[in-house]
Amino acid sequence: MRVRPYGDRALILDLADAREVVSWVSAIREARLPGVADVVPAARTVLVAAADGTDVGALAAVLQHVEVDPGRGEAEPSAAEVRDDEIVIRVEYGGPDLGDVGELTGLGPDGVVAAHTATSWRVAFGGFAPGFAYLVGGDPRLQVPRRHTARTSVPSGAVGLAGEYSGIYPRPSPGGWQLIGTTDAVLWDLDRDPPALLRPGATVRFEAVRV
Repeated sequence: MRVRPYGDRALILDLADAREVVSWVSAIREARLPGVADVVPAARTVLVAAADGTDVGALAAVLQHVEVDPGRGEAEPSAAEVRDDEIVIRVEYGGPDLGDVGELTGLGPDGVVAAHTATSWRVAFGGFAPGFAYLVGGDPRLQVPRRHTARTSVPSGAVGLAGEYSGIYPRPSPGGWQLIGTTDAVLWDLDRDPPALLRPGATVRFEAVRV
């Protein structure tokens, strides 16, 4: 992990992958370090915003000594170890790219569904659109490339795969992820506190409604 300044009020942690991001975000938040105003995860970095009056150099030194559990970046291995904050997303599998993903992975459509629902995922960070969460920690056999040609419109609730991530489109938008199913889950609701259903660090499990 490398810490570098980000202006005069924040620090950036450079990390190896999204799993390390999840581990570090969890560790920093649980440590409740004095002088930390906010922690913002991204794909390979964590932004640590300093509170007013904080010595950023001293905060950087403190961060170097935070104890991090690498296992926090991994999804829970089985349903028997479900966490209290696990979010279950009911999915109707049968998306337009399910067959292609089955061929790319060698699992076939049924195998893709089984792999997608067999383990828990963890929210690494949000982005792209309000309510969109990048989920990591799933079966590594599901790592597939984005589509060669992006769709001009992906429906709200579409469940997709791209690289190491799974995600759900919170609203209609263009997109190039491989779509394997749909869900009626409301991912972003301004009347909810907080509005986002899937927040960094949360554990998510997909459940098949119909295959």
